[in-house]
Amino acid sequence: MSKVIIIDDEPLARSIVKEYLQTHPELELLAECGDGFEGVKAIQQFQPDLIFLDIQMPKINGFEMLELLEKPPSVIFTTAFDEYAIRAFESHAVDYLLKPFNQERFDRAVNKWMESPRNGESDTKELLETAAQSPAQNNRIVVKNGSKIKIIPVHDIFYLEAADDYVKIHTAEGYFLKNKTMSYFEQLLDAAHFVRSHRSYILNVQQITRIDPYEKDSHVAVLRTGARIPVSRGGYGKLKQVLGL
Repeated sequence: MSKVIIIDDEPLARSIVKEYLQTHPELELLAECGDGFEGVKAIQQFQPDLIFLDIQMPKINGFEMLELLEKPPSVIFTTAFDEYAIRAFESHAVDYLLKPFNQERFDRAVNKWMESPRNGESDTKELLETAAQSPAQNNRIVVKNGSKIKIIPVHDIFYLEAADDYVKIHTAEGYFLKNKTMSYFEQLLDAAHFVRSHRSYILNVQQITRIDPYEKDSHVAVLRTGARIPVSRGGYGKLKQVLGL
């Protein structure tokens, strides 16, 4: 028997999925959650095989919730029309249920999941890379800070720094770790405001007070906080272009 969780802020939507699940005795419903915060806790507690996940939810959306999971389960999305979300689903063969959906469409999605090879972690990672292109996804970053979830507006970021398998997101409150790559953030963030000055650093250009020469062909960007960030030869060219120097 496979373990299932429903995550949707609409009680009616949850009740419909719950009703449709009754025709699938091979699926055991362990929890219903009304937002992404509850969803993260329930997934950590129950370790489900499959979740039914809404995208548009208050607090954090479905994509942001998935980013907080180290090993996400398989997902069948339930959503109203969203151009970027549907493009992401279709690119990565993850099934989705476009609201309103009926029992037949629900059964088809479940049967597809039952019959397909399951690699929830790999499938979800690829999906999130595509979903990040949505304008709704690139104005804030959601991170886990211990047991708490922190939402960081991108304009609050001073700079990002590579740290092994993580990226340090430096803000006025200190830094937060996100299990992503520098390339991911380079694509996610607005190139008019964030520049990869060095292979290990991405700068918020609004934070730069001056750029000083350093050894050979390199430079150092001095931020308002006093932080000194390396600028490579290539990074200097990018900064000059964005800053109009």
